[in-house]
Amino acid sequence: MTDSTDTMQHDDAIARGSLVEVFGAFLKLGLTSFGGPIAHLGYFRSELVERRRWLDDRSYSDLVALCQFLPGPASSQVGMALGLGRAGWGGLLAAWAGFTLPSAVALILFAYGLAVNQALAESGWVQGLKVVAVAIVAQAVWGMARSLCPDRPRAALAILAALLTLLLPSAAGQVSAITLAGLLGWWKLKVAQPAGGRAHRYPVSRKLGVAALFLFAAPLFVLPWWAAATGSSTMALLEGVYRSGALVFGGGHVVLPLLQASVVPSGVVDNADFLAGYGAAQAVPGPLFTFSAYLGAIAQGPLSGWVGGLVLLVTIFVPAFLILIGVLPFWQGLSGRAGIQTALAGINAGVVGILVSALYDPMWTSAIHDKADFGLALLSFGLLTVGRAPPALVVLLAGLCGWMMAMGTGSTASL
Repeated sequence: MTDSTDTMQHDDAIARGSLVEVFGAFLKLGLTSFGGPIAHLGYFRSELVERRRWLDDRSYSDLVALCQFLPGPASSQVGMALGLGRAGWGGLLAAWAGFTLPSAVALILFAYGLAVNQALAESGWVQGLKVVAVAIVAQAVWGMARSLCPDRPRAALAILAALLTLLLPSAAGQVSAITLAGLLGWWKLKVAQPAGGRAHRYPVSRKLGVAALFLFAAPLFVLPWWAAATGSSTMALLEGVYRSGALVFGGGHVVLPLLQASVVPSGVVDNADFLAGYGAAQAVPGPLFTFSAYLGAIAQGPLSGWVGGLVLLVTIFVPAFLILIGVLPFWQGLSGRAGIQTALAGINAGVVGILVSALYDPMWTSAIHDKADFGLALLSFGLLTVGRAPPALVVLLAGLCGWMMAMGTGSTASL
């Protein structure tokens, strides 16, 4: 009886927290978390599981598995859930704001800089940022492959997912790859089941979860119809960004082709500006989904500047919030089932394959043009993986190298 009472008291203790505490913790993470979603999850674990002890390791691992399974930015969804568990609904918003706003503000300011000086988009240092993005994605693929594809069956699933997404470079291809990997994992994989642990509870009812799932799905049908019926370029932009946030698996790197298809062909954002912004997004901490704030700020049309940046920022994160709230109340009962665990193993392998595909197209094809670019990408990859250099330092070095290479060739855009 005493052990049970102590456990309940411990659960109550870790569930309470102030909005200021949550915002401060995630603001620190938002200012220092470089390296992409996988690195973010490591920062979260170190700060919130090991140092602050907001929840135990098993509960954190279960939450990470859930958010990797869901569409959307996995690290941001983990942060939202941690804030929700710590300080309720206000904690969820505080966690999202603290983790997201630093990089969003930085990218909006970069968009204003490009608007003043268009030559920045073709400058040598921006080319260096594009090249280092290849190395960062390669590092993510390397690290994820080692942990999520430790055997031949899962490596085969990753290769299958990569081939499928290369053949079908669209949202349909990504969803098909994830679905097929999950089904094959459920059917064929054998993975060790995690040991038992204390479940972490979230204040979300099943009724609210069902409502959130409905709200998540409705815009996927309503927004395309609305955009087609009105012919509104603004509505088409919002629809494309919402769909990108709702259907992407694997995090910020994989959302790139969806966003590119939503804003470049229509002329809302020039392709050179798009790639320059994506390169700059590698130089800031926090979630890569904040790239949408840059797109909104630099867009041509009614939505632009600060307003456009904040509108697209919220738009791309709304589906991630809704799907998380929709699934959380049902996850506790499902996560311990063997079939769910093997399906998740297959899905994680599929995510690796999607990242391999994205590494080639559009990352490699848009950034690596000659031997010098390849050499800089190789150097950056070596510093990240072998030298374990901080990503921010590698990004800075790549930008300087790109500038120096442009100066060496006498480029007029080597600002």
